[in-house]
Amino acid sequence: MEFVNLFGMAFLAVIMIPNIVFAVKCKDGFANKVQNKRVEMIEQIGRFGCFGFMVIQIPGVCFGWPSDEAFAVYLIVNALLVLAYCIAWVILWKSRSMLRALMLSGLPSIVFLFSGVMTRSVLLILSALLFAPAHIWISCKNVQ
Repeated sequence: MEFVNLFGMAFLAVIMIPNIVFAVKCKDGFANKVQNKRVEMIEQIGRFGCFGFMVIQIPGVCFGWPSDEAFAVYLIVNALLVLAYCIAWVILWKSRSMLRALMLSGLPSIVFLFSGVMTRSVLLILSALLFAPAHIWISCKNVQ
């Protein structure tokens, strides 16, 4: 097992592209209607954990792919999820709908959780379990 997961880094980089484009095009961002500091903190801890553990594989808490087939499934499923995320960004760019909130928060959450399961990374799974519900909840609350 390698210490750095270059495939995880690539998936993370692609997920970040639409977010960077959004930040550049919409300098004011969006108004965050959620004022729950606990949930926001949990989301941020989970987010940075997911970002870090998608790339860094710590021996003893990350056991790598159990087989070549599992690695192939990891690559194919994550590539499709990341592609769906990018397509959702393009299609739903100007939308302020619940569909947009669910797609743009749910798809990366699935990528992180799926990656944790497939790489058998305890820390990535735990980070995804913190990030996903908080991120989806915040995204949906901001639409209401």
